Amino acid sequence: MKSIRRQLLLALLSAITLTTLLGALATYRTARDEANAMFDYQLRQLALSFRDQVFQSGRQHDFAFDEDAQDFSIQVWRPDGTRLYLSHPRKGLPDKTPMGFATVDTARGKWRVFGMQQGGQTIQVAQPMHSRDELALAAALRTVAPLLLMLPMLGVLIWVVVGRGLRPLDAVARAVTTRTAVALDPLPADRVPAEVVPLVLALNDLLDRLKRALQAQREFIADAAHELRTPLAALRLQVQLAERAVDAAERADAFSELNGGLQRATHSVQQLLTLARQEPGGGDLNHTAVKLAEVAATVIAEQLPLAEARSIDLGAVPSSSDGVVSGDPDALRILVTNLVDNAIRYTPPRGKIDVAVGEDGRGAFIEVRDSGPGIPAADRERVFDRFYRRAQTDEPGSGLGLAIVRTIAERHRARVLLDDADLGGLRARVEFESRRSRP
Repeated sequence: MKSIRRQLLLALLSAITLTTLLGALATYRTARDEANAMFDYQLRQLALSFRDQVFQSGRQHDFAFDEDAQDFSIQVWRPDGTRLYLSHPRKGLPDKTPMGFATVDTARGKWRVFGMQQGGQTIQVAQPMHSRDELALAAALRTVAPLLLMLPMLGVLIWVVVGRGLRPLDAVARAVTTRTAVALDPLPADRVPAEVVPLVLALNDLLDRLKRALQAQREFIADAAHELRTPLAALRLQVQLAERAVDAAERADAFSELNGGLQRATHSVQQLLTLARQEPGGGDLNHTAVKLAEVAATVIAEQLPLAEARSIDLGAVPSSSDGVVSGDPDALRILVTNLVDNAIRYTPPRGKIDVAVGEDGRGAFIEVRDSGPGIPAADRERVFDRFYRRAQTDEPGSGLGLAIVRTIAERHRARVLLDDADLGGLRARVEFESRRSRP
């Protein structure tokens, strides 16, 4: 696992070290340029100091100096090329050079030479370049050495400062560890640095969604347990009646009731499983381009036998649009199936159900219109609650159909609208967000 503190320490120390080395290079070059200017001045002044010296003709004046005690070499020539004076005998000293300053290569390295003529004599003063470089390097090291020695101290200070800067993250981490499934209170965001506020707000949003999901799960389990208790008790009672049957006819009636109870319990369990799968966290949706017209046609074909058994005219309204949306085909099929199934349940015999698909300025839609009794405006919001069934209805059901429809619609960023249909019953319309308006 990567450590932010270690990364910051290495990055900052590397940056400081690199900056120090670049500064040392710049200092060295500056010191070398200044040393060259100063030594060039000394060469010229030293040459000028010999212009009034008189050397006897025909005699060479040699003066030996210690190799490490003298960096300058002075030579004086007569006009005929005879050397009259040599201050520092060395091997490979530069010979006569042009007048003025020049840098020459010799067997002993580069030399900086200044030459001038005075009184018929040629005076040459030379200095090895390595002496200048050594002096420049020494000056640069004296300047940079304190900074290099301070690097360990800077490392400790950076470690401490970064640690204190990351302390709010540690506080947030400790606060998160105190949250449990039953205590998902939001994290305080009033005493954290501005850089940590987005993280705290994101965590609070996550905690809020997790809290709502857990609350919905607890409510779902409680409601499911409550709703299953009644059909299971009825099944147990019907089994007991079948056991106590005294003849074949009574036993057949009891088993018929038992079979009906099993079908209702099976339907309730299937609806519960469907709702659980469609809840947030029940699995990711496989979003593809879905034609609502094809989904509607598939559902109508599946539900047509049920509608014909009740003498209900079930069909699709012709449309020029396929109603293409981005969604999960299976989930959308379940959504339409529940709408059509509800319409079949509550539409009286010889009634009519129309399924329409289309697009308008707001996006694609699908709606199911029936000629049933409809739903009063006061109950149109409550029918989306789990297990809610209106007291005026005698149709069997689990009260989960419209709850499943809304859950699937919300996961597709769609909305479900209930109002009066032109057939006299209910119109259930699902409007999908336009794909062009999505971010």
